[in-house]
Amino acid sequence: MKRMFILVAIALFVVGSLFAEEAILIDFSKLTADIVANQDNQPTQNRATAMDYANVAGGSFTTEQKAVMKTSLAITNWDVVLASSSRSVTNEVNSYTLEAASKQWGTVMGVRVHFPVESWNSWAIIKPPFDIPAFEPQAEVDDDGNIQPGEDSNGITGPSRFEDGYGVVKNVGTIKSIAVNAYGLNFPHALSAIIIDSRGNSQNVFMGYLNYDGWGELRWDNPAYITQVRNRELRLYPLYPQSTPFVKFGGFLIQRDGAKEGGDFIGYFKDVKIIYDKAVLDTERDIDDESHWNIIKERETAKKVWEMEQFGHEQVLRYLETQKQATENTFTPTPTNE
Repeated sequence: MKRMFILVAIALFVVGSLFAEEAILIDFSKLTADIVANQDNQPTQNRATAMDYANVAGGSFTTEQKAVMKTSLAITNWDVVLASSSRSVTNEVNSYTLEAASKQWGTVMGVRVHFPVESWNSWAIIKPPFDIPAFEPQAEVDDDGNIQPGEDSNGITGPSRFEDGYGVVKNVGTIKSIAVNAYGLNFPHALSAIIIDSRGNSQNVFMGYLNYDGWGELRWDNPAYITQVRNRELRLYPLYPQSTPFVKFGGFLIQRDGAKEGGDFIGYFKDVKIIYDKAVLDTERDIDDESHWNIIKERETAKKVWEMEQFGHEQVLRYLETQKQATENTFTPTPTNE
């Protein structure tokens, strides 16, 4: 009788997991700059994804310097990293992202990559300015980018600030399909989406080629996805204290064939969507395990601290570099003797 109960439970779990969920992994129309104006009174950061790295900068900075140590996933902040063989000054200067106005979607991400004109293979990665954190709690952000914890600030076991189209989807089991809304301009380059799982494993998922004109949905269907329940391997896993698995967006990979067109590549991206099986079914349990043991909170808090340290150290180095950068465009005129 006990064995029959276990088999029924397994069957219910598997059947429930077959009702795949759809979610937007990242939506670039949500990443417009809307706070922290520059000297020209133009916003530079995105409110929903603003991050403050002053707390990991160290004690050698002034209060004024720490006040400007803020960044976000604003479209213009994204990096274009070229292959090492392609990193000439000209190529790097002419490779960047910007906000582009679309009649169909509103604001989207525009990307320019200046590949070598010579006949050799090359690639470029369009990546976020920092590794998108999976455990960042909800927060309130003012117009100057100052961050205050929100009413629901439990980002460990509760919702994260970077869910709902900002780069993270939680409770992801097997991914069935991935889709990218991309605007093609007849470039023969290959596009891959970079997906990072909760164990830190990064996978480049080949989406297709951008050799078409206009908006199109490039789709990848998991060839290892098993639809029939009878063909799946059935296992029982401990429900606690396992943390809920997730995936996050790591960027795009653009690959240029040396035999194809070189020089400037222009592309536009609206969003990345996934269809996936839930890792854990939503059930009403009799005992709240986490409230008694706090194992997941301790474990994920340590991960969050590590994520913040990695993100903050790199941003501090970038801040120091901007402070050392020359701002003069012309020489001071030499005074004449009259």
